[in-house]
Amino acid sequence: MSAVANTSRVVPPSATRRLLAGLRPDARAVAYAEHVDRYGRVPSTAAEELVELVADAGLRGRGGAAFPAATKLAAVREGRGRPVVVANGAEGEPPSGKDKVLLAYAPHLVLDGAALAARAVGAKSVVVAVGDVVVPQVRHALAERRAAGVDRGLKLRVVAVPDRFVAGEETALVQFLNGGPALPTFIPPRPFERGVGGAPTLVQNVETLAHIALIARFGADWFRAAGTRDEPGTALVTLSGAIRRPGVYEIELGQTLEQLVNDAGGPAVDLQAFLLGGYYGSWLSGRDAATARLSDGDLARYGAALGARAIVALPATACGVAETARLARYLADESAGQCGPCVHGLASLAIGLEQLVRGERHSDHGLMQRRLATIVGRGACSHPDGAVKLIASAYDVFATEFERHLNGHRCSAR
Repeated sequence: MSAVANTSRVVPPSATRRLLAGLRPDARAVAYAEHVDRYGRVPSTAAEELVELVADAGLRGRGGAAFPAATKLAAVREGRGRPVVVANGAEGEPPSGKDKVLLAYAPHLVLDGAALAARAVGAKSVVVAVGDVVVPQVRHALAERRAAGVDRGLKLRVVAVPDRFVAGEETALVQFLNGGPALPTFIPPRPFERGVGGAPTLVQNVETLAHIALIARFGADWFRAAGTRDEPGTALVTLSGAIRRPGVYEIELGQTLEQLVNDAGGPAVDLQAFLLGGYYGSWLSGRDAATARLSDGDLARYGAALGARAIVALPATACGVAETARLARYLADESAGQCGPCVHGLASLAIGLEQLVRGERHSDHGLMQRRLATIVGRGACSHPDGAVKLIASAYDVFATEFERHLNGHRCSAR
């Protein structure tokens, strides 16, 4: 096990409230001095030890793909040339707000993690890529750090990323930082091989970096004290919809969805389903939600995953077909416009669902299934597949309502 910095004067955060442990009760951003008082200074762990420590902790990315963080660090570290680190806070998905909350109220955890990741891979440059709404807070945090004399020898800069759904995909982000449009690119090479300025580039979600900042301070065993054996630690989730207290919550991976809803004050009205994982996610019926645990391993048996960690509660009075049609239209409109499955396939799916909602189309289950099948795996990026996953899950969860619409009935939502 790797060495851990001496943090004897600092009390480690609890098992279930870590990233949000130091937030101020007045909802203002945590100042650098307060941050250091709460968590201690960034440890001077050697690069090799830091990668080993992250591997021992079993940290997986918190941006959606859940890729092992240590594997990414090692791949960039072994690349040719001076690497670049990109802290990815380009949270373009409408139901997600966890990264914005972290950057707005606890930016120094993210910046600590970015500095540590830079040390681990040998980078001298860090780009913090964020949406416009949090640029002022991040710039202020960087000014505080400069005044405190930290991050010496490391160039950190903030870049505002376009507010669109696909802009946070790592190849889209790299292309944007290289002066191009914020659209996914055909691969290879991957960013870890040749990214920003042609250099090996680590693109890591800002929450993942914040966890690295805590693992470096308190160790792998501390990190594993929460979560499950295969999916250790905590994670931030954005809970919205028909919930009494919607917002960003820190969960212990493996806890039940029911516990999360109860922690948020419970349902505001009767619920029929949940959208798990954001707009590339899956619908989960209210019946399954009663026993589902929030880990990818458990959710896999329902055909779902945590994904972007955005969870939306759908009230019983809503129409699942109509809501799915709305999401399909959004995803079609957010097409990168680079391939037929995305441009034509998603538009066709959206139009078909909208016609069903209006009761204009007499069709059958097989027609949409055939359309879905022709799109999967054929896009230039993951956007078409994400949309197909969402729509396919709706056919299972809202089967009765789909049957009504397929028989030409108008939407029954109240």
